[in-house]
Amino acid sequence: MTLARTAASAAAETTVPILDLRRLHGSGEERAAFLAGLRAAIRRFGAFYLSGHGVDPDLVAQGFALSRRFFALPDAEKLAIEMVHSPHFRGYTRPGWERTRGLADWREQVDIGSERPALPGGPDAPAWQRLEGPNQWPAALPELRPGILALQAALTEVTLRLLRAVSLAVGQREDALDPIVAERPTQLVKLIRYPGHDAVPEDSSQGVGPHKDSGLLTLVLQHERGGLQIETPAGWLDVPPRPGTVVVNAGELLELATDGYFRAAVHRVVTPPAGVERLSIAFFLGARLDARVPVLPLPPDLKAEARGPERDPLNPLFHDVGANALKGRLRSHPDVASRHHADLLAATA
Repeated sequence: MTLARTAASAAAETTVPILDLRRLHGSGEERAAFLAGLRAAIRRFGAFYLSGHGVDPDLVAQGFALSRRFFALPDAEKLAIEMVHSPHFRGYTRPGWERTRGLADWREQVDIGSERPALPGGPDAPAWQRLEGPNQWPAALPELRPGILALQAALTEVTLRLLRAVSLAVGQREDALDPIVAERPTQLVKLIRYPGHDAVPEDSSQGVGPHKDSGLLTLVLQHERGGLQIETPAGWLDVPPRPGTVVVNAGELLELATDGYFRAAVHRVVTPPAGVERLSIAFFLGARLDARVPVLPLPPDLKAEARGPERDPLNPLFHDVGANALKGRLRSHPDVASRHHADLLAATA
């Protein structure tokens, strides 16, 4: 192997790949190459950049402009929709109030889920039903609702297309996972602002701590500043913004569906330097909350490489979608959990 090829191979191992979604609809050779690259990227990193996704750049720019306007509102306006007011875990979270593995995340954010009415409760209702309900919207920024819901719809369409490609990449029919997302997939948009290091405690650089996403696939729209990192066997790998792309992370439900052939990406965000901020928009696509994730019948060559889902006593994975989603929300937002879901905390104590 030449020196140039050795260097190129080493670079490939330390750079998250870029995949062009347009190749999925190209020639047979392009389609096969895209699916092979998709399988390799998720297998190796649990993440990749996606170009050619077709999301209107003006819609993305509008999303960031609305995000910036929201975070510039007076504290009283933001706190009027604080998440603690919502049993459905919707609304604003101030810096340091979300937890990852028990430690404070130094970011402020607003969570906007599927715009659906609350489900009827009762002592016999499954606990996951509490996750479904209306969003909270700031009275001072009425433009936020139509703008972010339009972005949510566009990101949902892209992610569903990508999920079908993932199924093909592991030797399944493209509709293999359709039954668990049909009609009522779990959708969540997070508008996120990370303050600079001068605005957080001196002993913390945790914008958000190492974690896996609980759903199927996550799209991360980065603005102008990096900070996102993916965990690899060689250590933490920077995933800086690249114009025209989104970052895709595999989630826990995909790890379960492939019996660990794919592992959900472990990722984190480090706090920006003093005097600057970082904006991002994350979109999480999960299955229906009442669904159970199947184990896909992988081809023999892939099945032989399936390692089983990771067994972490601090983060158990559940095939029941509602249970898997709820466990993360309860531990990440202890203020919401204690106010609205004390019975669930008592049951697991």
